[in-house]
Amino acid sequence: MSMLIAEEKAVQLLDECRKAGLMVATAESCTGGMIAAALTDIAGSSDVVDRGFVTYSNEAKNEMIGVPMELINSVGAVSREVAIAMAEGALRHSRADITIAVTGIAGPGGGSEEKPVGLVHMACAHKNHPTRHRKCRFGARTRAEIRHATVLAALDLVLEELKA
Repeated sequence: MSMLIAEEKAVQLLDECRKAGLMVATAESCTGGMIAAALTDIAGSSDVVDRGFVTYSNEAKNEMIGVPMELINSVGAVSREVAIAMAEGALRHSRADITIAVTGIAGPGGGSEEKPVGLVHMACAHKNHPTRHRKCRFGARTRAEIRHATVLAALDLVLEELKA
């Protein structure tokens, strides 16, 4: 059921990008490429999807999309600021017009009181528009459930930006 929802959202996102003449790119940490996979699972997506950055490590965030290490060290990889820097960095380092970035704690370990398992920050950067941010708290779910919920929420965020 939920895989069908992801597919429907991905088809809708690709259609909206196609209508607007926009290319999309992803910058993913906790989802490890699942958003790009959801988009590229759709036949014909190559006319809309430019690339996907899997920036799982802090070094990858810095080297691939230019997130400053000072920023990561000061606020942590799972933060509003880093999600925004990832989305904007993906925009600068691709041919895309719109990007989605996600960074979070999928668990089951790695959480803290301040940043619990299930916390995900995402950002959507769109050329010549303000970058959108969303903080999600998916709570006590399995790693797979948190990652899947993140994909759905990320697709929703881009769709909201495209319709704005």
